[in-house]
Amino acid sequence: QVQVVESGGGLVQPGGSLRLSCAASGSLNRLHTMGWYRQAPEKQREFVAGITSGGSTFYADSVKGRFTISRDNAKTTVYLQMNSLKPEDTAVYSCYYNPSDSPQIVWGQGTQVTVSS
Repeated sequence: QVQVVESGGGLVQPGGSLRLSCAASGSLNRLHTMGWYRQAPEKQREFVAGITSGGSTFYADSVKGRFTISRDNAKTTVYLQMNSLKPEDTAVYSCYYNPSDSPQIVWGQGTQVTVSS
């Protein structure tokens, strides 16, 4: 059973930075993707960024150039460095784990990010 737990959300002013962490535990598939989605109030959940076990990264257009996803060498923790934050980045950010060639997705509980002056 795989579990993922996020941390690092909070309140930040526009233009500021935050780093989110997502720690995965359990029997991880050697080939998998981890990443982040977000959901703002009264909006649908949207993809933010992902990283494969091979290190390939991909981003939503809305965060390219501002957000960077990375992972530790053990491939169990994923980070989302968020710079130049905007009020429209305000949302609950949820981490996901998806084993390759499987429809299974494991979600974290989410962490709130609020960008406001």
